[in-house]
Amino acid sequence: MIRFITTFGYAGLIRPAPGTWGSLVAVILAIVIVEGLHPLLLPLGVVLVTLLGFWAVPRAVAGQADKDPSEIVIDEVAGQWLAMCFTVLPLWRHGVSLLEAWPGFVVPFLLFRLFDITKPWLVGRADRRGDAAGVMLDDLWAGLFAGIGSVILAGLYHAVLEPFLYG
Repeated sequence: MIRFITTFGYAGLIRPAPGTWGSLVAVILAIVIVEGLHPLLLPLGVVLVTLLGFWAVPRAVAGQADKDPSEIVIDEVAGQWLAMCFTVLPLWRHGVSLLEAWPGFVVPFLLFRLFDITKPWLVGRADRRGDAAGVMLDDLWAGLFAGIGSVILAGLYHAVLEPFLYG
């Protein structure tokens, strides 16, 4: 059961680049949740997956030398969903489908992967903790930065590029 949770239904076993696969599975599932159920379930999902990750990851790595095995992707899911909330919630408030605003899920995915791989600032600090909490925290920081970056890029697009392109 712990392995099922930490690999997010075994998505973390897909090779190569299990973190990217975990993030991609998270995006697809988020689209299903937002479009098929209700957008407000995504922030609830962030909370639930984060709590589940903080519970399961320490149990998965107990007694192991490697405290952040690549197959653990529950952290990517939490961070990816957090990043997506920054576009999902405003789109929902304005009555716009996530699928109609297709960069609304592409940009958070790309930014999240960028921050998760390069580990700038607080992302890297959390990763260097070398413990189970750090496994979750670095991806939550990456998700926060990706979400903020998505909002900034959307603002620039709508304020600068869109008027230029469409008069």
